[in-house]
Amino acid sequence: MMFRFSLLFSLLAHCLNAQNIINGQIFTPGIAIVDAPQPNTPLGGDTLQVALDVSSDGQLQLPPYPANPVSAINNITIYLSSYTTGKNFTISNGTAGAGNASLGAIMQQEPGSTVKHVNWVWPDCLVGDGDPTGSNSSRGVYNISIRQNFRLNGTDQYTIFDLPIHVTNNIPKEGIRPSCDALDNPLIDEEALVASANNFTRIAGTAIQTGGTGEGLGKPKPDAQPKDGLGGAGAVDWRTGIYCAWLAVFVFMLTL
Repeated sequence: MMFRFSLLFSLLAHCLNAQNIINGQIFTPGIAIVDAPQPNTPLGGDTLQVALDVSSDGQLQLPPYPANPVSAINNITIYLSSYTTGKNFTISNGTAGAGNASLGAIMQQEPGSTVKHVNWVWPDCLVGDGDPTGSNSSRGVYNISIRQNFRLNGTDQYTIFDLPIHVTNNIPKEGIRPSCDALDNPLIDEEALVASANNFTRIAGTAIQTGGTGEGLGKPKPDAQPKDGLGGAGAVDWRTGIYCAWLAVFVFMLTL
């Protein structure tokens, strides 16, 4: 009986780590909200498009922040990573690459807009149509790995959030595409990467305090380096809520 209760609590704790999707908005462990794409979406086209609400539905003002802010986003870096393909492409590490192969600072894009639209040109090795054709293909399952360095209500945090997608739709060869080799970074062990982030999850709807009465931002987390890889501190799947509900019912029946 004790084992069954332990199993129930363990499974429920795992489910509580999943992020919320409310009206199509994906609440990350940090301040930013993902408006697009949705989890597990097949993607392609000329560019990868990601929409991030950096105001958390209007709760946080845009930079420049007041002196010693209580809440602020210091920086956001983004990678496209996969342990399946072994690839870890830089989307934005804060510094624009040659020809915008990697993008500049996310928070400095579209001044005056609370939603930052990331438009990243797919690199050359992802050109194709459909599922991967062999073990050497770079197409397939990836995570958009979003890392946030921020202060929330007076506490400094660094979180990693992975949004699963499928690179399986048509990506045309036409146009100038950056080199995969130039954007690729070695993958770091998942356990080590998770340990580098704070074990923090912001509950959707948590109020964000603003103003300048804090003690100032702490030392910024260094922008992601080439050795950085796929994160697992937060992950999302649209099926998580249904899965957890049925799982809880099943395990509860075992305890009777």
